[in-house]
This record gives sequence, C-alpha cells and structure tokens, in this order.
Amino acid sequence: MHEPVFVPLREFPSYSEAEMLQRATAFYEAMQRRRTVRQFSDRPVPRAVIEACLRAAATAPSGANRQPWHFVVVSDPELKREIRAAAEEEERAFYRERAPRAWLEALAPLGTDEHKPFLETAPYLIAVFAERYRVSPDGSKEKNYYVQESVGIAVGMLITGLHLAGLATLTHTPSPMRFLNELLKRPENEHPFLLLVVGYPADDAVVPGIARKALEEVTTFR
Repeated sequence: MHEPVFVPLREFPSYSEAEMLQRATAFYEAMQRRRTVRQFSDRPVPRAVIEACLRAAATAPSGANRQPWHFVVVSDPELKREIRAAAEEEERAFYRERAPRAWLEALAPLGTDEHKPFLETAPYLIAVFAERYRVSPDGSKEKNYYVQESVGIAVGMLITGLHLAGLATLTHTPSPMRFLNELLKRPENEHPFLLLVVGYPADDAVVPGIARKALEEVTTFR
C-alpha cells in the first residue's frame, strides 16, 4: 500500500460574489443554446480544437483517479463509412424488432430512425470507450472503480468544451456497440460507451421543438 502524496493547491481563482454570479450566468446562457443536431456540414474542423477539448475532458474526476477512458477520434472517410454501415445494421434491428412500443413512442418527438447519414457527413466521430479493468504488463487484471460515472463526467465535459468552441455534437448509442471494438481495434477490457458526432451544423439544420424542464422541476433546496 502506497502512502498518499499531497501537494499544495495553487492557482485556484478567487472571485467576488458579483463576478461569481456573472460567470455562472454567462455559462448558463452559453449552454442553454446547446442543441443536439442531426444535420451536419462536411466543413473541416481544425484538429487542434478537437485535441484541446479532449485534453479538457481528460481532466475529469474519476474513481480512484484511474481515468478509465479512451477516446478514438475518427476522420478517415472509409472508416466512417464502415462505422455507419455497422451502426445502421444495429439500428434497423432496434427500430424494427428490439425496441418496445413505449420506447419508440418516447423517441417519436425526436424524429429519429435507423438512417444515420451524419456518421459519414460530420468531419469527426469520437468513439468513447470505458476501461473496465487495467491489464498489467504481466497480464494480470486490476479492477477500475466507478467506471460508468467517471466516463460519463468526462463525456459531459467534452460535449461542453466542444459547444463552447463553436461545434455541434450528437450522442449516438447504437446497441450493441461491440462492432466499435473490432473496427477501431480496441482491447477486450474496453467497453464502448458512446459515439460522439462532432462538426458544424448544416446551414439548413433543424432541431426538435422541445423544451427543457424548469429549474424548479429538477432541483430541491433543503
């Protein structure tokens, strides 16, 4: 058992209450404009922007600091085509066979179906993998902790960073997603978490006419 090592907390900002509120309000106003889009432009996105957002996502807190995530960034057109073909195969089975009626009714206001052209159109796909356990050099397995929670936080930070950089995103979760391990050559200890579609929205992009819940509906102060 290793003894913990602590270092001083430095460069932690201190704001007045007025500035705190201003910064929090500005963040809310920026984030309330975030929408999931399904019509993407093929306009190129600078790789440096993607890298900066991934660095930010990788600062997320994680169980026992295991950082159990791996991001595979896909821009190769042929690989995107293969991912689309595999995803649409699973989606056809979902919409036509697997999904219960209640689930399909819940999805109806979003206008989704098995067709996923955005997987080829958008300049980047980011496949997020959750590392269920580590594999040591000697082949032994070491359990990771709070994997789903940790990866979920990292993805939230990634989506936020991309939005603030001026990019649109779509979280895509075809089920099952094991085809991503094969296509992207990821090991057995990594489980596909989601596929994040990234790019600029198309000029004629539309979004569902839906509303978010009010603060009072999702928050309790005690």
